[in-house]
Amino acid sequence: MKPFVPQSLPLEEVAWEPLIPLIGKANRHLAEYQGVLTTLPNPELLLAPMTTQEAVLSSKIEGTQATLGEVLKFEAGQEPESAARQQDIREIINYRRALREAEDELRNRPFNLNLLLRLHATLLDSVRGRNKARGSFRVEQNWIGPPGSAIEQAQFVPPAPGDGLLRGLYNWESYYHMERPDGLVQLAIIHAQFEILHPFLDGNGRLGRILVPIFLYEKRLLSQPVFYLSEYLEKNRERYVEQLRMLGNAEGAWNQWIQFFLSGLIEQAQANVSKARMIHELYEELKRQILNLTHSQYGVPLLDNMFRQPVFRSSHVANNPNMPSRPMVWNMLGKLKRAGILKTLEEGRGPRAEILALSRLVNLCEGSEVI
Repeated sequence: MKPFVPQSLPLEEVAWEPLIPLIGKANRHLAEYQGVLTTLPNPELLLAPMTTQEAVLSSKIEGTQATLGEVLKFEAGQEPESAARQQDIREIINYRRALREAEDELRNRPFNLNLLLRLHATLLDSVRGRNKARGSFRVEQNWIGPPGSAIEQAQFVPPAPGDGLLRGLYNWESYYHMERPDGLVQLAIIHAQFEILHPFLDGNGRLGRILVPIFLYEKRLLSQPVFYLSEYLEKNRERYVEQLRMLGNAEGAWNQWIQFFLSGLIEQAQANVSKARMIHELYEELKRQILNLTHSQYGVPLLDNMFRQPVFRSSHVANNPNMPSRPMVWNMLGKLKRAGILKTLEEGRGPRAEILALSRLVNLCEGSEVI
């Protein structure tokens, strides 16, 4: 199988008229989600667990098995059951780091290929794939096929390394910054063309999904880079892969891909709206409960700490400079445990403090009772 030669962007073959109903619907639902973001008092805080869940689901598409609960327990200091699971968790944490790094960078300058290289370096930092030209575009041929298969059995062979790949990347970067008839169709093409180029030896899938919230944020379609598409892509994994493989090989394939992608944006925007509202409602409910229980000015800062880190060691809260004395912190945490707001996951032993969980928040984000 020969290396694929990608089409130059912008595409000439997109049939716009059949897309109009989906384009309108996708933009309306995205605008509704943006409206919810504007009503949240602190979207970065309230949606932090959703950001971690996105990292979990995006990594799951690549084969990791760790859950949101396991990631949060690991960050609180609880060791996972196996070394392989720890590797999964580190990959998920790196995904979240890369997303935050992109947000910080985009506050000062536009997206560019140098940032893409830095995000790749972050994604593969100290995890599987770290020796596969981390932070560099590939200089050897790669291919997609069953594990251990030779290039002759490949299902897809990306463009050859060298000048052809670099021309494709420069064209892709230029298209990213173009003004196009519709930003969401543009995003569908950006994501797919990146996966076609497959510019790295590892990490292409995760980076391609990170591009979704990055683009929506940079284009000011969302005020926060907090749009999570991986749930839809994980649920429709086989169709997702098949739609990408058809591009450039079948008549009308680009339109079919764009329709699939826009349908995902619609479904996920609706899910994100619902989950963001439920998280906000939970926050307000817990705020009232905690203030009634503690009668303390530190009740809300304590709640904010728990939303930033829903699974934590009690010493982490006690050591926070914004919190009161240790006895006051232990007293407040004790009241929350007795009220059933906090759940003990690991009893304290000697110098190691107990691990507590704001289980309702974790379970809400996971979509099932995991803690």
